[in-house]
Amino acid sequence: MKRAQNIGITVAIFVVTLAAWELIVRALAIPIFIVPPPSSVALALWRGFSSGVYVQHLSYTLVETLLGFVVGSLLGFVLGTAVAMNRWVEFFLYPYIVMFQSLPKVALAPLIVVWFGLGLTSKVINAGLVAFFPLLVNTMVGLKSADEDRVSLMRSLAASDAQIFWMLRLPNALPFVMAGLDVAMIFALIGAIVAEFVGAQRGLGMLIQSMNFNMDVSGQFSILLLLSFVGLLLNRGIMLIRRRVMFWDPSEKPALETSPEEAAPAALPHAVPPHP
Repeated sequence: MKRAQNIGITVAIFVVTLAAWELIVRALAIPIFIVPPPSSVALALWRGFSSGVYVQHLSYTLVETLLGFVVGSLLGFVLGTAVAMNRWVEFFLYPYIVMFQSLPKVALAPLIVVWFGLGLTSKVINAGLVAFFPLLVNTMVGLKSADEDRVSLMRSLAASDAQIFWMLRLPNALPFVMAGLDVAMIFALIGAIVAEFVGAQRGLGMLIQSMNFNMDVSGQFSILLLLSFVGLLLNRGIMLIRRRVMFWDPSEKPALETSPEEAAPAALPHAVPPHP
């Protein structure tokens, strides 16, 4: 019941925001090529889906995003594990990783397009590069945050490094890894769109660029709204996976709705005075 109320409040805030946007734009007579009203954006969204154009380009962008997310996450987890578990790898490799991450991906995107072409490969590589670093850092922090007393206890019980990793370090790092995946998914979507801005044959980013040339501001707003919902759905997907994987974590368990009578502590029975 409480969850349904929260969803209803969220939808109501969204509707009120759209209504206020519509009224302000029409009351101030703002030109449509500057800020279009929500009605024009909804009409552009309907035309895009009814013609099938949005579905075609959205599916292509989703494929780029998911592939880039998988590639970047796997690479970030593997390298993060290597850096956290081996001091030599951390000493020699991590500075180069930080230097590479400091490079703006917007500046790298044109080079990636030149090297790998206008097709799917360049978009996946750019999305993977953007999604790589959040998972790398979170994996390193999570693996290094294991309690050293527990590590020493397992070593005293003749546990191998592999057993310590799978039984202690990795479960301890899972909250950090899942948080990194949450950020990496959104970053992968951003990386794919940036690569499509630079050069692409299909995708929502390319569609935004073509609408920009045609001064179709309503169409651009409709795609931005579509990307916002796509990002929300991807985020919810990661949250579902997190709840499945980390079912043992108390923070992932839904709060139980209890009545005030159930929440109040039970009254202690009156002590019976002993007989003289």
